[in-house]
Amino acid sequence: MQFERTKIGDVVLVTPRKFGDRRGYFSETFRSDVFGQNIGAFNFVQDNQSHSAEAGTVRGLHYQIEPHAQGKLVRCIAGSILDVAVDIRRGSPTFGQYVQAELSAENGCQVWIPAGFAHGFCTLQPNSIISYKVTDYYSRDHDRGILWNDPELDIRWPVTAESAVLSERDRMQPLLAELETTSFTVATGS
Repeated sequence: MQFERTKIGDVVLVTPRKFGDRRGYFSETFRSDVFGQNIGAFNFVQDNQSHSAEAGTVRGLHYQIEPHAQGKLVRCIAGSILDVAVDIRRGSPTFGQYVQAELSAENGCQVWIPAGFAHGFCTLQPNSIISYKVTDYYSRDHDRGILWNDPELDIRWPVTAESAVLSERDRMQPLLAELETTSFTVATGS
């Protein structure tokens, strides 16, 4: 596996090796020991999967607050997505900044998004399927979001507000400026 730190060093691209022949390929997509050596020891407790029928579907930006904050290891197992992670850790030097990466079934790339980041994606192809591991269970009471196209974030999405396929919930999320004070904080100087 290859581990590449992004411009926000806590978000890491993980690319498993593929071994192929005329039959297809084999890939080891996760190993706890290798992940722990390169990123840290995390206990994944739940696997999630979503299917988006249309290209241009936006899901996010979602996160959970403490005490049920989630780290996520995200991959695309069919189609392709533009994946986005936004730093929402108050006091972080990269607060309000984002990183994005194209994840596809073809490139096999995954992204590690630690707790303290809002996560979302836009499908680039129809019938895209996303699979991700999380470090805490889903909790409706701790589930939050930020408006996907908040002008303050200035995320370069491949869709417009008019063309994006969105849930009603994601159309109505608050702005980053309205982020709860009970959300994540980072000690000054870290």
